[in-house]
Amino acid sequence: MAGAVRDLIGEGKVKHFGLSEADAETIRRAHAVQPLTAVQSEYSLWYRRPEGEVLPVLKDLGIGFVPYSPLGKGFLTGKIDETTSFDSSDFRTRIPRFAPDARKANQALVDVLRGVAERKNATPAQIALAWLLAQKP
Repeated sequence: MAGAVRDLIGEGKVKHFGLSEADAETIRRAHAVQPLTAVQSEYSLWYRRPEGEVLPVLKDLGIGFVPYSPLGKGFLTGKIDETTSFDSSDFRTRIPRFAPDARKANQALVDVLRGVAERKNATPAQIALAWLLAQKP
């Protein structure tokens, strides 16, 4: 794929190359063929997996990062709890983190956000976004 994108860039049909939800090995392999501009991955106070391997590789290679779902697919807004019901077409019904028991267990994180938000005269969502912006430029 990276070679095909490299060819399209060479033809002037594409300006930049990015990946979504790629692991560190895939990023390194693709970047060796065609330099990546950015990688998009889910990242929030609730989902910090990119910190393990992806963010260090991006820093090492000088690749930008686009955090996807910084509000935890809505959970970090404080508007969702274990009693929230989702329409059957809502993709969150298929995500284990959104099962009622998981939401109940993770409510403690939102409670902390809510407490910080109250002290700062902000919303939980604003605090979650502020946390994200404070991680790296």
